[in-house]
Amino acid sequence: MAIVKGAIVMTGSFGNASFYTVRGSDRVIARTKGGASKEKIKSSPKFEGLRKHQKEWSGCAKFGSVARYAMGGLHRLADYNITPVLNGMGKSLMKLDAESEIGKRHLRLTTYRQALEGFNLNRNYPLNTVLRVNYRCELSRETVSATVDFPRINTAIDLLNVQRLPFFRLIVSLGVVSDLHFNAEYNDYEPTLHTLHGISETNTGAWQSTQTIVPKHSMTVAFEETEQADMTDAATLLVCVAVEFGNVGFTGQPVEVKYAGSAKVVAVG
Repeated sequence: MAIVKGAIVMTGSFGNASFYTVRGSDRVIARTKGGASKEKIKSSPKFEGLRKHQKEWSGCAKFGSVARYAMGGLHRLADYNITPVLNGMGKSLMKLDAESEIGKRHLRLTTYRQALEGFNLNRNYPLNTVLRVNYRCELSRETVSATVDFPRINTAIDLLNVQRLPFFRLIVSLGVVSDLHFNAEYNDYEPTLHTLHGISETNTGAWQSTQTIVPKHSMTVAFEETEQADMTDAATLLVCVAVEFGNVGFTGQPVEVKYAGSAKVVAVG
């Protein structure tokens, strides 16, 4: 892989090279085509090690995808592609399994839940720089619920409104990520807790003016009793807090503005 610098600005294919961009970067990436054929990689003994790592990476990709959706859809506010970062985090978690052989290692987030705590979905303007107040989060595994207490918010000093939009709202989400184990029978990775893996509940606050004072208040999000009964030690809970900005829509009502906001995983348990 190479980074294209200078006056060349192009995407697509040219000869034996492909040019493309990635979200969150203004650089053009160049990659050459070619390499071993798919058939050779699948069957040749020389690629046995590669096949094992590919199998593990498929489990990491499943982890990254589900972890993203367990954030209650707040990945829509991310200003960079968070999926590869989560995939890489899954690989680090998989390496903690020192008992299984490579290619069959399990991915247990429960062994190190702190890996996702404090995960920022924004690099340019992280949540702590956009919402400048000290909120408090209480997470309960027993009731599968979370409550976030927000202090009084003076938008003139406590809210960084980069795009100078007229509305904002607060969002709290609660999601579940299950451990993944390697199923030798199916030669694939699957969640230990199928029923709750990747589900989430979201509490979306009302639109507020970006030129106001919001009194202190609490926002609670909880799962249904049937979902509470399914909780096991193989599940990890994620609590996210977000600020989303909006503009006047076609009907005169506030509507969200794409990528305008910040989100963060504030608690895990």
